[in-house]
Amino acid sequence: MSDRAQLAADLFEEIRALSDDGIGVTREAFGPGEELAMQAVERWAGTFGFTAARDRFQNLWLRLPEDNRADPPVVVGSHLDSVPQGGNFDGLAGVIAGLLVLKDLKGRARQAPPVRVLALRGEESAWYGKAYTGSLALTGQLPAGALALRHRSGTGTLGEAMARSGVDVDAVARGEALVGPRDVAAWLELHIEQGPVMIARQWPAAVVTGIRGNIRHTTVTCRGEAGHSGAVPRWLRKDAVLAVADLLSRLDEHWRVLLQMGMDLVMTVGILGTAPQSHAVSVIPGEARFSFEVRSQDKDTLERFYDLMLQECQAVGQARGVTFSFDDRLVSAPATMDSTWIERIEAAGRAIGQPVERIPSGAGHDAAVFANAGIPAAMVFVRNANGSHNPAEAMEIGDFLAGVDLLRAAIVERPV
Repeated sequence: MSDRAQLAADLFEEIRALSDDGIGVTREAFGPGEELAMQAVERWAGTFGFTAARDRFQNLWLRLPEDNRADPPVVVGSHLDSVPQGGNFDGLAGVIAGLLVLKDLKGRARQAPPVRVLALRGEESAWYGKAYTGSLALTGQLPAGALALRHRSGTGTLGEAMARSGVDVDAVARGEALVGPRDVAAWLELHIEQGPVMIARQWPAAVVTGIRGNIRHTTVTCRGEAGHSGAVPRWLRKDAVLAVADLLSRLDEHWRVLLQMGMDLVMTVGILGTAPQSHAVSVIPGEARFSFEVRSQDKDTLERFYDLMLQECQAVGQARGVTFSFDDRLVSAPATMDSTWIERIEAAGRAIGQPVERIPSGAGHDAAVFANAGIPAAMVFVRNANGSHNPAEAMEIGDFLAGVDLLRAAIVERPV
């Protein structure tokens, strides 16, 4: 293994060990695991001779001390939090990529525009139900109401966790942006692919064209009427479980039809169940709860499918004698990556003998927030086996370094 590859492996391993939960890694947004990762990145930055500073929202910024240019910088980075019992590469790979790019520019900073590395807080929605909380706050786009979102455990809020982390919560609530289009020349993010396409096509690295947005409800409640399983005939039942099953079957059919029409769409119900305290073989379930998520690269498609879901809830409710109620609707807008930077990354690949293909991102990333804030954004995907959001994430260090080389070459070199 080369010295550079060994350094990358050591960085990944140190932060994995700090956040090992016995199954995978847990770096809770605005929690202890994320903070330990932040501190580890700060230590490594000091070892490399970088200047490190946290902003008022507790994001970590790194730069070369000799680069004092005031021009808007190209910012390279990602997030440091993870899902519970997740994999070690999701998010972290983008921050370590930034460290290596900056290290490669040491002593020759003037060969590139000003470069900064940014380690963001709180990208994962798993903790408080909303994605991108760190980057949304940074760009002044986090709704004040999001601070009241409760932790997945039911105890504590996002605002309280931010405050414990040292975040200026009042500034977040005011929508005070710390960066905008005039402050950042571009946002570049390396990330593992979280699906199987690049593995199947044997692409070590690729450039991302766009990022799907989503509409979510953490909890949809279907209320019917509990009853004795042997005493209530079908025509008088108000079975919440069968009503939800009916609803999901209808939505799946809408999904199939819209895909045939050429629309970009995925739908998921990741949480589904009845109250454990009322479970019994002989009881007709009177209540069921489920989550709802629809993703698309097209905003109109998202709204169209969401409207279909509401219509079908009404139809199923009338047919089966149940009602559906919803918690707050959470929206993350889709985003298109910057065409100029896509071309620069492709040109960089040609220049270093590493041709790259284009690929859309089904998963969400902080790059979408920057793009929708008017900041040019681009992403490099790195091949990763076994999916993501699980401990089995398997990115090869060689593929990771190929992605780092693409970023560095795109920043330093001009398109040919």
